[in-house]
Amino acid sequence: MKRGRGYRRGYPVALLVGLEEEKAVLWQVFSQVVKPLCTLKLDATRSDENTVYEFYESVVNALRPIIKEGVRSIVLASPMKTTYATDFLKHVQKHHSYLLQTKGTTIATFAQIIGSANEPHNVADLVRTREFQDSLATTTSEDADQIVTALEKSLMTNQPVLFSLAEIEKTIYDTTKKTHLNAGYVALTDRYLAESHEKARIQRLLQISANKKIKTSIVKSETPAGKRLAQFGGIVFFTSPFKLHE
Repeated sequence: MKRGRGYRRGYPVALLVGLEEEKAVLWQVFSQVVKPLCTLKLDATRSDENTVYEFYESVVNALRPIIKEGVRSIVLASPMKTTYATDFLKHVQKHHSYLLQTKGTTIATFAQIIGSANEPHNVADLVRTREFQDSLATTTSEDADQIVTALEKSLMTNQPVLFSLAEIEKTIYDTTKKTHLNAGYVALTDRYLAESHEKARIQRLLQISANKKIKTSIVKSETPAGKRLAQFGGIVFFTSPFKLHE
C-alpha cells in the first residue's frame, strides 16, 4: 500500500513556501501532488527584529535538509501588497549567501509569486495558476542547468561518472565504499523514469541514495539539461568536485 501511494505521489520537484503575517507553511511539490511539510509560527509581531530573524532562520533550517536531498527549486508565495517573500529572500542573501552562489551542488533557486499558500485549498488553486507554473519551470530549469554544470566539471576533472543503472546500484549499495558518497549525485530524466520497466528498482535506488545523503534529481527531459543527460542514457551518477556546504 505504501509503495502504491509513493507512485501516485510521483517524484519531488520543488518546495513551496507560503509566507504569511504570523507563520510560514512549507509544502513539498511532487510531480503528481503537493504534500504539507511543516508550519512554522512567528511568536511576535514583525516589528520585533530579533524574533523575525529567528523565524526566518527556522524556515531556512526546515528547507536545508530537503535541499541537501537534491530538491533545490523553491517558490516563495506571499499575499498581495505584502513584502514577506522579498524580506525572507533578503535574509537568505544576507545570512545564507552560499545558497545563492553560482557554483556548488547545494545552492537553491528561488522564485517569488503573489498568492496565499497557507491552506490546502489555497495551494490547490495556486499551483494551477500560470504564474506558479512559469515560476516552477524557471526554477527547475535553472536547477537542472546547475546539475549538468557540476556533471561537466566532474567529467573534466576525471571524477567518477557512471552511466548504467547496474553500475550505479553496485556503487551505492556497496557498504564497503563510503568515501565521497556524500558528495555524490544521482540525476535522471523524467522520461527515463516514465519509460523504464523497472520503476520499483529505480525508486529503491533513489530512496537508498537519499538515506545515504546522496543528492538526487529528476530532470525534465525536454530541457537542455535533460537532453544532455539523455546523451548518457538518461541516468548518471557522479561525484561533485565542488566543496559542499553544510
